Amino acid sequence: MHFEPTYSCNGPLLSALPHSSFQSSTQSSASYAAHNAKLNRRDGAGGWSPMVTDQEPWLQVDLREQMEVTAVATQGRYDSWDWVSSYQLLYSDTGRAWKQYRHEDGVGRFVGNVNSEAVVQNKLSHPVRTRFLRFIPLQWNPSGWMGLRVEAYGCSYKSYVADFDGRSSLLYRFNQKSMSTVKDVISLRFKSNQAEGVLLHGEGQRGDYITLELHRGRLDLYLNLDDSRLRFSSGRVAVTVGSLLDDQQWHSVHIERFNKQVNLTVDSHTQHFQTKGEGHSLEVDYELSFGGIPLPGKPGTFLRKNFHGCMENLYYNGINVIDLAKRRKPQIHSVGNVTFSCSQPQLVACTFLSSSSSFLSLPSAASASGGFSVRFQFRTWNPDGLLLSVQLNPEPHRLELQISNSRLLLTLHSPGRPKSQVSAGHRVNDGLWHSVSLDTRNLQIALTVDSEPSSAIELWEQLESRGNFYFGGCPTLDCQYVTPDFQGCVRLIFINSQPIYLNHVQQGLLGNYNELQFDTCNIRDRCLPNLCEHGGRCSQTWSSFSCDCSGTGYSGATCHNSIYESSCEAYKLIGSSSGFYSIDPDGSGPLGPTQVYCNMTEEKVWTVLTHNITAPVTVQGSSLLKPYIMKFNYSASADQLRAIVSGSEQCQQEVVYNCRKSRLFNTKDGSPLTWWLDWQGEKRSYWGGFLPGVQQCSCSLEENCVDMNYFCNCDADTDSWANDTGILSYKDHLPVSQIVIGDTNRTGSQAVYHIGPLRCYGDKSIWNAASFYQESSYLYFPTLQAELASDISFHFKTSAPSGVFLENQGLKDFIRVELSSPSVVTFSFDVGNGPAILSVKSHLPLNDRQWHYVRAERNAKEASLQVDQLPPRFLEAPADGHLRLRLSSQLFVGRLAVRLNMPPPETALSYDSN
Repeated sequence: MHFEPTYSCNGPLLSALPHSSFQSSTQSSASYAAHNAKLNRRDGAGGWSPMVTDQEPWLQVDLREQMEVTAVATQGRYDSWDWVSSYQLLYSDTGRAWKQYRHEDGVGRFVGNVNSEAVVQNKLSHPVRTRFLRFIPLQWNPSGWMGLRVEAYGCSYKSYVADFDGRSSLLYRFNQKSMSTVKDVISLRFKSNQAEGVLLHGEGQRGDYITLELHRGRLDLYLNLDDSRLRFSSGRVAVTVGSLLDDQQWHSVHIERFNKQVNLTVDSHTQHFQTKGEGHSLEVDYELSFGGIPLPGKPGTFLRKNFHGCMENLYYNGINVIDLAKRRKPQIHSVGNVTFSCSQPQLVACTFLSSSSSFLSLPSAASASGGFSVRFQFRTWNPDGLLLSVQLNPEPHRLELQISNSRLLLTLHSPGRPKSQVSAGHRVNDGLWHSVSLDTRNLQIALTVDSEPSSAIELWEQLESRGNFYFGGCPTLDCQYVTPDFQGCVRLIFINSQPIYLNHVQQGLLGNYNELQFDTCNIRDRCLPNLCEHGGRCSQTWSSFSCDCSGTGYSGATCHNSIYESSCEAYKLIGSSSGFYSIDPDGSGPLGPTQVYCNMTEEKVWTVLTHNITAPVTVQGSSLLKPYIMKFNYSASADQLRAIVSGSEQCQQEVVYNCRKSRLFNTKDGSPLTWWLDWQGEKRSYWGGFLPGVQQCSCSLEENCVDMNYFCNCDADTDSWANDTGILSYKDHLPVSQIVIGDTNRTGSQAVYHIGPLRCYGDKSIWNAASFYQESSYLYFPTLQAELASDISFHFKTSAPSGVFLENQGLKDFIRVELSSPSVVTFSFDVGNGPAILSVKSHLPLNDRQWHYVRAERNAKEASLQVDQLPPRFLEAPADGHLRLRLSSQLFVGRLAVRLNMPPPETALSYDSN
């Protein structure tokens, strides 16, 4: 949940800026210049418009200093037919390395204008702190051209910055030998182009430690509270948050610890966890270090890779560490060269957007040695793609470098010879930056990846490059490839040791390109957050994610659907016989499957759940002061038990108490000597019967107790054995979680008890029908809670030609299932990407007064609709669209005779959703 800042941070930021703050890719004439692009401006042409030939138009604003931006607004060009109907927003600290702003669910597109005058404001779901903004038009008025006037809203904020060069750190020294804290709050922002580095570290002699470390572009937090055993084991387990954090953009970190409870937040992703060990306080000796782990006694020597980049607004328990360091306060000791302005090198990248039409063509620079060399860095998620191709002299030799099965494959095509190949690297599609170099020397072509040893192709003769180097795709006719083009990011290109300036390419001064985005690596992690449900493992390509559901007990595109039936009754319906089965009592809900015994030999189908005490137990020597206590652990979790009990028509559990001089309830003040605890841990002292009444046993209800002066056989307190057996059948109290026996400590006292398994029958979700006899008839329920995934299934029969089965609306979003004509069922919804419609047409009419089955599902990957045994229809979700279905009204069910294949209204809503 995002809370608005308590201070006001929505003032206009652009209206007072000078002309020089506004820049653009091009301008169609002097009067259409960027500085005319302020909101409501009428000077010049009343806004900015680019040249018609501009391939990649953009309008950029320099805010002059770091600002917190909370909203942006756009307007068309004054009194014209020129406006922008959708756009992207990029932001940057330096005006070189840009990052695309994405809304909470990953959508990077902003809604623009529909005319030239109305102002459209977009609030940012998370504010950004930045100096530069860049507006990139995506769509515009088809009857006119692009026209923009813009404004941004926000406020300035105080910034304390420290720059670490990879060999430095700041030590915050305590004024006593050690610091022991029960509560810690640490917050900072950082930016780096390195995927590895220690951000903070502290440790104590008793074994406590805290380490926050960048590892493979993610943040790892190691935290141990005074359990010295962990120090000597290899069991240091990190809590990992974030991804792609080496993107030269600011990321915020917030660590909050109270006793063993910890919240770790990186940007908008939070992990809640509990520390291992027995301790509640963090005891750190002497100092905390920021930027590295210095080796004690050896200044400038570090144990692990240091942080290389900038930190900002670093607070440790309310102390502004960078401010103290800047003012050279004695409690801060600086190791190496820490400076107080952010001078990180800007590595400008470009993004290959398309796997079929992106390419970058660069001329071959002259090489003194006669051969050629190419070096560059790339990052991608795709396991296959053509990275580089070049024609060689003498003709027609050709060299290709491609990613194949997540490795690099170099192929030399030579006339009249078999092709030569070498491979290198491992899992180069892991989203991290990888360095590649190709070198020809000594009749070899050597391929090197990262810091691995080279692999080489042997040559018969010296080869030279001829023509252009093609990165990504190859638009010429002599490139016939089966691999897709490279889709990802490239930076730091050197050809024959000469650096390639990508801004020259963008300006048309060098080479040629298509479907490239400059000054940004537009990579995103589609597995963060993980949209695979029920523990499904997420993997991704550049444009989509997929879920591996094996071993989870669920299936489908996002592991949403249980592969098990919801009850024994459901197994009986599909023809199963008695035996052990896994059932999933809440279907696609959060509870997992559990194993039960299904007894189908009787008229009723019984679901049987056993606990850990199956044989009768003898008890002696217990009193009220020292009672005998036994806890029952069932073969299902408490939540699963609850779902099974509440979804059943009836449940029961047998309790048997054999006694000799061991009473149940017979005391002077009426307080029980023996009792049981229900599923919530509440004390119960009745011993049978459907309703939980007073302290009585079954013999009292049946009026056949041995001594009618007592309500239980055991309460007669005789030397001979007696028995009280009862059936507990009040569902709200089942199952029995514990038994407490307090009267077996007298001479000759003894008891033998047995608590039977929990037994339930009748699945309330099967065959409960509602009939709707008028067009205005309906049932309504609370709002469907179905943001990321939902499934709806039911049976219906009708004679009506059409009608709505189910509908729920939001402000703009909606979901609806209907009989749209006598033979067509339609499932439609809108999650913000426009209406999506799935229809299944039956060759026979569906309004034939016979029962028909419908199942509709929608998740972040796809939607599906099935009717009876007809082939299901599927609709893929857009790769970069909205994910969350936001509903606000009530859920309406009705207008046709519907038999809901789910629990009835009094126990649960008629759907499963997450």
